[in-house]
Amino acid sequence: MSDSHPTRPSHRLLATITALAVFVGGALMLTQGGPLGDNNLLAQAANSGQKKSATENPFPNRPPAPSFDGGIGWLNVRPGSEINLKDLRGKVVVLDFWTYCCINCMHVLPDLEFLEKKYEKELVVIGVHSAKFANEKDSEAIRGAILRYEIEHPVINDANMTVWRKFQVNSWPTLVLIDPEGRYVGQQPGEGNRELFDKVIGLLVDYHKKKGTLDTSPVRFDLESNRLKSSPLKFPGKVLADVPGGRLFISDSNHNRIVVTGLDGTLKETIGSGAIGRKNGSYADASFDHPQGTVLIGDELYVADTENHMIRVVDLKKKTVRTLAGTGRQSRFGATGGALRQSPLNSPWALSHLRGTLYVAMAGPHQLWSHKLGSPRIGVFAGTGREDITDGPLDQCALAQPSALATDGTHLFVADSEGSSIRQVDTKPGGTVKTVVGAHDLFRGRALFEFGDIDEVGDKARLQHPLGVVFHKGSLFVADTYNHKIKKIDLKTRKSTTYLGDGKRGITLDPARLAEPGGLSMGGETLYIADTNNHRICTVDLKSGKMAELKVVGLTAPSPPVASHNDFGQSRNKVRVANQTIRSGKSVQIAIPLSIPSGFKLNPNASIVYRALGNKGQEVVSPDALGKRKKASPSGDSTANASLALTGTPGKATVDLAVSYQVCRDGKGGLCKLLTIHWTIPLTATADSKNTSLKLPATSKPAPKSQGKKKSPAKKAAG
Repeated sequence: MSDSHPTRPSHRLLATITALAVFVGGALMLTQGGPLGDNNLLAQAANSGQKKSATENPFPNRPPAPSFDGGIGWLNVRPGSEINLKDLRGKVVVLDFWTYCCINCMHVLPDLEFLEKKYEKELVVIGVHSAKFANEKDSEAIRGAILRYEIEHPVINDANMTVWRKFQVNSWPTLVLIDPEGRYVGQQPGEGNRELFDKVIGLLVDYHKKKGTLDTSPVRFDLESNRLKSSPLKFPGKVLADVPGGRLFISDSNHNRIVVTGLDGTLKETIGSGAIGRKNGSYADASFDHPQGTVLIGDELYVADTENHMIRVVDLKKKTVRTLAGTGRQSRFGATGGALRQSPLNSPWALSHLRGTLYVAMAGPHQLWSHKLGSPRIGVFAGTGREDITDGPLDQCALAQPSALATDGTHLFVADSEGSSIRQVDTKPGGTVKTVVGAHDLFRGRALFEFGDIDEVGDKARLQHPLGVVFHKGSLFVADTYNHKIKKIDLKTRKSTTYLGDGKRGITLDPARLAEPGGLSMGGETLYIADTNNHRICTVDLKSGKMAELKVVGLTAPSPPVASHNDFGQSRNKVRVANQTIRSGKSVQIAIPLSIPSGFKLNPNASIVYRALGNKGQEVVSPDALGKRKKASPSGDSTANASLALTGTPGKATVDLAVSYQVCRDGKGGLCKLLTIHWTIPLTATADSKNTSLKLPATSKPAPKSQGKKKSPAKKAAG
């Protein structure tokens, strides 16, 4: 028996909030109330706000928002810093209360990204991570989730649920809205609220822009992704061994591709360009969006294209990708399926094939779906859609975010991650679902909070958010993800024991340590592990029990997307410089003055980035110097130096130079503002000029807040 701990102590805080858990409209709700915790408040505010005139506050008489104090740390900010409500004055603020295991919380992220892009200068989103699972309380675990979900806003680690209680939140996910003057507007639980928040934020922006209390200067944060090194694999979610074909299919989830290797790791090919998308076609042209589980049927590889909400098919002979099912849109609660490419799906996470039927672990609606191969339809196979762990007939049982499938040739086995349980499904007509390991059939969803790390039999055993399962010779191997372990379950006795790992997150091979392993596959007497947060595939020899890392020699990360030129269009400080005469040599040095607003200092931890563009047909500036972002060298508190490569050819050119830099209050803190200055520089290069440097004119200090006035025309300065 492993070192284990019971589940109760880690959940005492939840128990003090409520004794009951109920599940409504895509949210796990903990019953609670209060003036700030009225779940209908934001919707009511939106309706009343539309009735106001343009000069009236759409949401008057709101109380001041509580402070953000109480978290045990901040992420996606400069290490050791934090953000307070005063820093955000002038911005519309959305607080996203989430826990990273939750599929509904994952579904909110695209909505937040939409709002962040639409209101780029007016809105700041702050994630408040109030953990459900014990593993999720750890800042390092949250950091991994931020990187895996590609979150680009600050996150509070609210491990003790202090901020949760201050805002009287009662479900994951919940979005809270704060106006630019720091007043609480309202909150809304659940997913699918993009249009509501778009409408309310629009009302706030319009009013506060007219009032002059809206700050439209862009903000930037020191993201965790800035500290993540590139790696050949990035959060691989699943792995599939094909022993007869001598192949391994790796779902390289955050690189949006499938990597095909030999069983020894020899690189064969990659499927997908690496770009996020749902394009069909050749391996090089096709695109995915964070694919997860796969299953091989003949010469075709079926792929759960999770964040596209689609099932894709890879023809391994023709080397092409096509879509089997899904529309690219997420289905909503209560969907039952229909025609293959006309029916939206909801986060398909894993696949299995049994007797001519493709089974889908549909994590979003907490169900299993099925498609009889060759038929035109797909639909619900098991589960009512209620998130719970209850046994019974296929159409009456409840599942909780099924995330992995395995089969013994007769039954399906399901890793029900949110219920920390392993289920067995009889697929025959009139079949039933029963729980192999973990709590089940407890009052009002209580089974969802019975997790831990206990090696025991059946109902007494405890796992913590398992994401992988595979069958082998009468036993199941389980990726006990949040315990960083591999468990083994004897199907006859229902005995669950630790097979690999000591419960500590790590990367060592001896002792064997993992970091949130997400997928398993069996190849003969070798167990393959997608060691997700360590960005690697590991193997375990079942005879010796030794773990090794499978190196994929020659595999590289996909090329990053081509940079845009948005920094030119977004600059509010534009200066046209008088014509400058320079020597037509190898380069020209440029001294760049940086305008720093009052109360701020240059952020020494952020790069000063510049980019140059040249007019069409010019031959003065080297093409290699144009279009690419480069780093300038800081010089003092408000100056930077840059170099522009030349061709050596005399002539004329017009160079547009955009320089971006960050300023923070007193040069530190979690919230920093991004400033961009844009100079248009006419150049004349001659062979007899002695001038090899330029000193650009300074601009006026940027105003920290927009006053809702018309923009002034571009200034012209003497060189």
